[in-house]
Amino acid sequence: MRYIFLCGLMFSLTSPAFAAAPIAGRWLTTEKDSIIEIGACGPAQCGKIAKILKGTPDGKPAVDSNNPNPSLRNRPIQGMVLLSGFTDAGTEWKGTIYDPRAGKTYKSYLARLANGTLRVKGCVGPFCKTFIYTAIK
Repeated sequence: MRYIFLCGLMFSLTSPAFAAAPIAGRWLTTEKDSIIEIGACGPAQCGKIAKILKGTPDGKPAVDSNNPNPSLRNRPIQGMVLLSGFTDAGTEWKGTIYDPRAGKTYKSYLARLANGTLRVKGCVGPFCKTFIYTAIK
């Protein structure tokens, strides 16, 4: 009986599990040049470029010209998945982000902030760069 009481006491003293705030929705990028749409992709969250707001100088659709894979360099950027495999890691979401400007994929963290914006971090090792996306209603 004492064992059951001690187990119950131990579970009541542990802190509750935290879940990251939802990130699904439409977001305006920091540069205000694209709208990213985030939603479920199987068991994880992912985000694609729903709309490019600033065109290329020649008026042609933007393509993934910096991709390290030559066979992907002509694919359109609009509709491309940039945010992949994001899972709830407690107070933020953890996954990867692809940067078509650099043609590289980085470890990434997303967190919905109290003011309704989305903090987007792309990291190489311990070094991270942070961007703020604004919700589109």
